[in-house]
Amino acid sequence: MRNDIISVLKENANISAYKVNTTTTESYELFFVHNTLETVRSTSTTDTTVTVYVEHDEKLGDATFSVYASTTLDELKEKTEKAVNKALLVNNKPYSLPECEELVASIPSTLQKDSPKDVAAKIAKAVFAANDDERGSINALEVFMNKITTSVVNSNGLNKQESKYVAAVEAIPTWNEGESVELYKYFKFSELDENAITNEIKEAMREVSQRGIAQKPNVPINCNMVLCAQELSELFANITDELGYASVYFGQNAFSKGDSIAKDQTGDAITVSMKASIPGSADSAVFDADGVTLSDVCLIKDGVVTNYYGSNRYAQYLGENVTGVLKCISVETGTLTEDEMKLAPYIECVSMSGLQVDVYNDYIGGEVRLGYYFDGEKITPVTGISVSGKLSTALSTARLLREASVKGNYYGPQKGMFGGITVI
Repeated sequence: MRNDIISVLKENANISAYKVNTTTTESYELFFVHNTLETVRSTSTTDTTVTVYVEHDEKLGDATFSVYASTTLDELKEKTEKAVNKALLVNNKPYSLPECEELVASIPSTLQKDSPKDVAAKIAKAVFAANDDERGSINALEVFMNKITTSVVNSNGLNKQESKYVAAVEAIPTWNEGESVELYKYFKFSELDENAITNEIKEAMREVSQRGIAQKPNVPINCNMVLCAQELSELFANITDELGYASVYFGQNAFSKGDSIAKDQTGDAITVSMKASIPGSADSAVFDADGVTLSDVCLIKDGVVTNYYGSNRYAQYLGENVTGVLKCISVETGTLTEDEMKLAPYIECVSMSGLQVDVYNDYIGGEVRLGYYFDGEKITPVTGISVSGKLSTALSTARLLREASVKGNYYGPQKGMFGGITVI
C-alpha cells in the first residue's frame, strides 16, 4: 500500500513535498468478568496518514488525509487531489522537511521476552493478586499486550521505522462493604514488573474502599497540599507546554529563557527535562511524527528556564536546535522525606477531577474526589473539597520527595508538597 501511495504522490505535479506515517498495532487481548476469562482476541490494525505540502505564493500549505486497507487507487488519487486543494488555502511560512536518513530501531523491553499469551497471563495474575480482601473484587479486567511498529517516510528520502512493546490494563476495582463503590483504573507500561502491577491495583483497591467512608470536613482546613505522581505530571506538563517552540513563536509562552519559574524560592530547586525515553514508559520513542531523531533537553535548571523544545517546523522558524516533539517528562527528585512531610498537617490529593493549572492567572487547584487529611496525629479520608492557590507560591514552596516513580510519560518524585493552598 505504501508504494502505491508514494507513486500517486510523485505523479501529482502540484505536490512540493510529502510525508507518509504508518502505525501497525499487533494486539493480544484478554477480557475477564470477575475472575473468569470470557474472551481472548488477537488483532492487527494499520493506520496510515498522508501529508502533502504545496508551495504557493511564497507560502507553504499542507493537508493530511487517512488511507485505509480498503482504499482503492482511484480513491487514493481523489483524496490526494482534495488534499492539494486544501493545502492551497493554507499560508504557512516556508520550512523544509527533515533530510534523507534511514533507521530501523527497536526499544528494548522485558515485555518481549515471552510470548504475548504468556505475558498477558502474567499481567492478569498480578492484577488479581491485589484482591486479597473478600470485601473487594475486580469486577472486570481487560489486558492488552501490544507490539507497535511506527514508520515515517518523506519526499527527501527519509525512511525510519521503530518497534516497541506496550501493555495496558483496564480494571474495575470494586468495594462491596456497605454501599458498593466502583473505580475505573487504566494504565500503560513498557516493562513487565509484576510487583508494580499488583501494587498499582492494591492502591486502587485502597482508594475505592476509602471512598465509601470518606466525609466532607465540617471545619475549615489550613494545611499543606500533597500531590501524587499523576497530578505532578499534569503540573509539569502545563509548565513545559509553555516552553514549546510553537508557544514561543506565537508569543503565547508565560516563561522565557532566563526566567525563574518560582520567585523567592524556599523549597527545592526544580529541574525539568524533556526526554526521548523513560524506562517503563509507553511514551518512549526514537523519533517523532516528522522523523526527527529525538534529542533530550533540559528546560529548567534549578528553577530557571534554560531551553525550549519542539518540532522541526517551529525550530526552523526560531532558529533553534531541532529536538523533535519529546513526550517524556523527567523531574529531578528533591529533599523531602515522608517523616518531614508529617511535621505539619497536610492533605494528600489521592484522586482529583483533574488538576487545574493556569500559568497566566497564577492559579493552581481542583476538586478533590478523595484525599487523606493528616491533622498532625491521624489520617482521615475526606471528599467533597477543593484546593486552590497561587501557582507562583506553590512552586516557590515546593518540596519534592526523594523517591521517584514512573507514571505514564512522567519520571520524577512520587509526591510533592506545596504551601499557600486554601482548602474549601
